Amino acid sequence: MTTIEVTGHRQQEAWAQKVLPPVEEVRPGLWSIPVPMGPNPLRYVLIYALVLPDGVALIDTGWNADESWDALVDGLHAIGHDVTDVRHVSITHLHPDHFGLVPRLLEHVDPVLAMHRHDARHLHHVDDAEIERQIETARRELEKLGAPDTIDNGFRQIARLPRGRTMDVELEHGDPLGLPGWHVRALWTPGHTAGHLCFVDEDAGVVFTGDHLLPRISPNVSTNAFQSHNPLDEYLVSLAHTEHVGDLEALPSHEYRFRGLADRVTALLGHHEDRLAEIATAVRDDPQSTAWEITRSVTWSRPFEQLSVDLARMAMRETHAHLVVLQQRGTLTPTEGSPTRWIVTEPTAPSQ
Repeated sequence: MTTIEVTGHRQQEAWAQKVLPPVEEVRPGLWSIPVPMGPNPLRYVLIYALVLPDGVALIDTGWNADESWDALVDGLHAIGHDVTDVRHVSITHLHPDHFGLVPRLLEHVDPVLAMHRHDARHLHHVDDAEIERQIETARRELEKLGAPDTIDNGFRQIARLPRGRTMDVELEHGDPLGLPGWHVRALWTPGHTAGHLCFVDEDAGVVFTGDHLLPRISPNVSTNAFQSHNPLDEYLVSLAHTEHVGDLEALPSHEYRFRGLADRVTALLGHHEDRLAEIATAVRDDPQSTAWEITRSVTWSRPFEQLSVDLARMAMRETHAHLVVLQQRGTLTPTEGSPTRWIVTEPTAPSQ
């Protein structure tokens, strides 16, 4: 039985009541600012502000919406600062609830922007022709997964850097952020995205876990055009590495703060092994199934028919990520053609 210790009690209460948690000072000069993220089951993203001698540094920025921007501005005011005081922004990963407000922030101030290169490369300015190519790629991917026409490709106009602007720093594993008064370093944890970063400050006793480690749910790990070929394998390796960070307080991007990283890692590793076994069984029971058909046959937190189109697509891509790992392990084999179908790998006959 694995357990965690909840440390963000006011955050946990707010989560249970489905309201926005308060702005909180987690450590002297380190603040948690909740920013709403629209009609999303996660409801809000936790932005972290670290006070500097000449302003503040942010970890993530929030969803690109007026109410999100207002919450970020109001949160900074609550800790005695303004958006024009932002000197540095470190982004955990490219998803719009984390990167989305960067372009709007750049209209007011010109901070140092830092991110892992594997995610940064997707956020540069692109023209309409490139967007159309990306949409077509996503459509073909869904076709290979066996998705029906009712499932759209999910491609949305993601927030991107303005034309001519690039990341100032492309962080690598172990790189210090160089924030005066802090000792924060980057911890590369691919899986949820190819360039996902956690940030560790042992002196402050905290690790900013982004979406890599949450106290209650498993992050979505999916195959898509922004990912590596085998994101779940990367995630499982990243989890094992995270286990050795130490007994630090976890400051996640959603839900609430907690301790017990090693136990949380153990629980997530066990969850994915159970999921891999369930998916392998589904293919044994119904060989020649597509990723879409397998997705419909396994269990979810609610009946599959109740999932929205977006959640159904994410579920299918997550199932596909597990299928890729089962292929890597030699358990399942994909067929040629489109859509791809999955069968149990035939044992190799011993040589004479």
